[in-house]
Order: sequence, then C-alpha cells, then structure tokens
Amino acid sequence: MTRVLAIANQKGGVAKTTTVHTLGAALAERGQRVLLVDLDPQACLTFSAGIDPEQLERSLHDVMVGRASASDAIVEVSGLDLLPSTIDLAGAEVHLLSKTGREFQLRRALMPVLPSYDVVLIDCPPSLGILTINGLTAASEVLVPLQCETLSQRGVGQLLETIEDVRAYTNPQLTVRGVIATMYDSRTRLAQQVLEGVPERYGLDVLRPPVPKSVKVAEAPSLGRSILEHAPTSKGAIAYRELADRLLDVEPPAAAAVGAP
Repeated sequence: MTRVLAIANQKGGVAKTTTVHTLGAALAERGQRVLLVDLDPQACLTFSAGIDPEQLERSLHDVMVGRASASDAIVEVSGLDLLPSTIDLAGAEVHLLSKTGREFQLRRALMPVLPSYDVVLIDCPPSLGILTINGLTAASEVLVPLQCETLSQRGVGQLLETIEDVRAYTNPQLTVRGVIATMYDSRTRLAQQVLEGVPERYGLDVLRPPVPKSVKVAEAPSLGRSILEHAPTSKGAIAYRELADRLLDVEPPAAAAVGAP
C-alpha cells in the first residue's frame, strides 16, 4: 500500500522543502519508488530539483483545475518523479474555493498514479489554506519539520488544530508520524529546550536524529540538487538518510549517526 506523507508547517523557512527533497532522495536510494508533489505556488521544490517552473508545459495547477491528469504532468529528475508547481497554482487555490468537494481535489488526482509508487511526499505551502487542506486530505501521515525556536514551535499548535479539523471532516485516518528537527544547533540551550519540550507539550514523537544546521544543506537547492548529491558524506546527508530509515522502520547502521566519523 502506498504511503502518502504530507510535510507541513505553516511557518516558512523551516526547511520543509529541503526535507521533502532530501527524504525523497534518501528513500529512493533505499529502493523505494518515490513521487514528490510540489503543492506550493512558490515552486521551491520544483526549483530545488533543478527544474525551471517557467519552462513547464504542464504542472500541478493544470491537474488541480482539471486540464491534465497527474500522469501527464509528472516529470522525472535524478531518480525521483515530481509533480511540479508554478506560480499559477495560486490561481488554482482561488478556483477551488467555489468548487464542491474542493478539499478532495488532490486526493482524486493522485489516486490513479498511487499504484506506481511506494511513497508519496507532499510539500505543503507555508499556510493553512485550501492547498494545505488538500495535502492533508490526500495524506495518510503528516511530518512536521520544526526549527527549534520559539516562533516555529508556536505554529505547531495551530497546525495540530487544522489536522484535527481535517480528521473530523475529510480524512479521519490521518495520523501525525512525528516532528523532524531542522537547522538544529545543539550548542544553544533554546534549541535543546524546544526539542525536549515537543513530546510533553504536543504529544508528538520526535524522529531522530535532528538535522544539524549546515551551509552544505543551504547550498544544495541553488544547485538543483539534494544534499545527498551535493555533499553525500556531510552531517546533514547522514541525518536525512537515518531519518529515511526511521520512516521505513529500518535500524540504521551504527556509523550512520550525526557526527559519526
């Protein structure tokens, strides 16, 4: 059965897109058939994968407004399949507001292609609007990237309220798989306190290890590559590979730990 994971946090700048791209690449390394879905009109995932959104003939916008099927819009890049986005997707959000069953549009669009994949990762936009609701309605699980700072933590409570609404109205089977700590600086007391407080405050699991703050991770999107391609032995790459193993319930090798030689 295909696992569909929405990666969501309405606060921007928490490495959500980087997490989608890198986890997808790590899962593909492990033999998984992976589809990435760029549900953000800013098209950051599309750009990070090395695709110019302005050169696309079809995108998720066309799928959401019924002008194309998902299979028509999917492109292959670096061993991953991607359902790309463009700025036009912002118009699709307006279009959906007048449609009956608008929350189910993405789920309906993805259903024909799901048998072709083991894992689908949906990059939700940094908002709690209709596009994010579509992502949560289409998913079976949610991952929450969290930068370990006060403002990012505040947004988790608002996201959980939205998830409860989605469970009540459109997707009762939706579960929160856990929190991924991103851009983590273990030297600061605040980062440690925020991370340690997540299970008690929100009742969520924290998937280990945290992804350390890294220039290499920040550089990769501008090159159209994941950190696994750009700096495969970096601490960030090692952390994301271990997180992929956690998602697959595989025990990572002993050496595959952040800071390992």
